[in-house]
Amino acid sequence: MVQRRLNYEPSSLDELRSLAQAAGYTVVGSMEQIRKRDPRYQIGRGKTPELAEMTQNTGAKKIIFDNNLTPYQSYNLAKVTGIPVIDRFQLILEIFSRRASTYEAELQIQLASLRYELSRAKERIKLAKMEEQPGFMGLGKYEVDVYFETVKRQISATKAKLKKKQEERQLHRDRRTALGFSSISLAGYTNAGKSSLFNVLAEEEVPVDDAVFTTLSTTTRAVQFSKRKVLLTDTVGFIDRLPLKLVKAFHSTLEETIFADLIILVLDLSEPDEDIERKLSCSLDTIQQIGAQDVPVITALNKIDLIEQDELQRKTEFLKEKAPNPVAISTLDETNIDKLKEAITEYLQEFMHSSFSVTINNESMSLVSELFNKAHVEDIKYEGGTVHVVFKAIPSFAFQVKGRIKKLGGDFSDEAKSSSSEMGTQA
Repeated sequence: MVQRRLNYEPSSLDELRSLAQAAGYTVVGSMEQIRKRDPRYQIGRGKTPELAEMTQNTGAKKIIFDNNLTPYQSYNLAKVTGIPVIDRFQLILEIFSRRASTYEAELQIQLASLRYELSRAKERIKLAKMEEQPGFMGLGKYEVDVYFETVKRQISATKAKLKKKQEERQLHRDRRTALGFSSISLAGYTNAGKSSLFNVLAEEEVPVDDAVFTTLSTTTRAVQFSKRKVLLTDTVGFIDRLPLKLVKAFHSTLEETIFADLIILVLDLSEPDEDIERKLSCSLDTIQQIGAQDVPVITALNKIDLIEQDELQRKTEFLKEKAPNPVAISTLDETNIDKLKEAITEYLQEFMHSSFSVTINNESMSLVSELFNKAHVEDIKYEGGTVHVVFKAIPSFAFQVKGRIKKLGGDFSDEAKSSSSEMGTQA
């Protein structure tokens, strides 16, 4: 394992080791260098003989870089060391490939791989034609334009298949909305304990493992909180510096988080402060990146069974202003699970179901557009010059909408609240 970093950047070799082990590798050595990026080797040119010697002495079969490598860097490193060299992105793809358990997850991984290949195709073909090196075989004699078109066609075909799965998922969401179900998504850094919490709340047995990316596809179950049924979804874990290509590929899976009424963000409280803060920041950034920044969040501070009471108090105080709505829990011994359920129930009860009708003009359509970003639109119809909307939102925003609709001369009603509640009770 190799990491090249700047002096103000933290070491991530421990996490890289966990990723390598999750992919099935046995780590036999590691190297770290603090310096600026070398365009030829990523690490310094004088460091490459040391890497080659370490490879020979340990009998390593592959080198894994924490840094993103260009094909040119991978080629040069493979030439010096005599074995294949991959980067963090390729390693994560390997893990995803090993753990994919559904057709949709396989399609998502295939799409990410193809996009990765397309972005590097020209350079890889040029290098492959020079001479064969470890990790640079199998391209044959494709011309650049032919190879490009082949990959593009494969991307289009894969995206079409994923679109069908996305449409199926949307039909399921529409059905749930019609039945009046609220939805909750579990999110958080990989290996924080999301699936364990899912099992506790849903009384299920989804796979749980002390490894990264155990969950790659969503699992949804109906769960009862205080005589109210909600849909709970376990989602793929986040990770620091998760490549945008992977985020885009898993968009249909991550949509379950975007369309949720509430996100439970799971955080491992047993880790050092700097790791907790980094993983919390990464998770919140990813939530924003996928477009779920307006969805309310409760933070489940998990694994409190692994720390002493005074340490728990200190860490809870440390996170009070950083983690949204924190609740300290343990999924192992189910400490404070009832407290978490109470917080979930209280928050979901705050949602207000409303409807309005208003004349279509620039101002009213601007409001409708804002509604899609800040609330959950359940139904929208256009009749003549009027738009009719049914939505649910937190009361403060719903009352803002009410005031604006009245100013526009429209009709506003919160009667949708009682009818939705009835549907939820019957479900």
